[in-house]
Amino acid sequence: MVEARNVIGATAPTDADAAAPPRRLSTYDAEGVRRAIHDLLVAIGEDPDRDGLRDTPDRVARSYQEIFAGLWQEPEDVLTTTFELGHHEMVLVKDIEVRSHCEHHLVPFTGVAHVGYIPAGGRITGLSKLGRLVDVFARRPQVQERMTTQIAEALMRILEPRGAIVVVECEHLCMSMRGIRKPGARTVTSAVRGQLRDPATRAEAMSLIVAR
Repeated sequence: MVEARNVIGATAPTDADAAAPPRRLSTYDAEGVRRAIHDLLVAIGEDPDRDGLRDTPDRVARSYQEIFAGLWQEPEDVLTTTFELGHHEMVLVKDIEVRSHCEHHLVPFTGVAHVGYIPAGGRITGLSKLGRLVDVFARRPQVQERMTTQIAEALMRILEPRGAIVVVECEHLCMSMRGIRKPGARTVTSAVRGQLRDPATRAEAMSLIVAR
């Protein structure tokens, strides 16, 4: 199968609110989710009281609390640990698993994120923190373009590096299982900040990302 790729370069936000988090409830309403799923099953013509579906509203309510846990997290929660190690060259973590949900259809989109930055003053964060940062924004109803920008902006705001790059590659089930039905098509988005906008530095980062 030939891979179709939609490449979107988001080197600078075009909307002042692009990286702003959505307005959120202060607590998770499990009972409200349970009722909504029960009503949804009725609305599509199912019997929510039959054996296979009787516990489905409760299961979905529990799973949504985990799937959308990023709604109750902030990037500062996971980027709090830093180290002064005198490292001034690029740090890049590739192939970070992404599992998110399209906010338009509430179906998954999955793939990988590549996250890199150039430390300022030798100040770095733990490698696992970059994976956790991706999860903070992925575990929300999302669009890939905004998520890419949010990750890059959080890195720049919290770590204050000299530059950052984020590239996300995902397959969207809203394209694969409905509508146009093009399984295997992947969307690629990027956000580049600071010194990584320099053509030579950006080329170095992209060569590391595409290398296997």
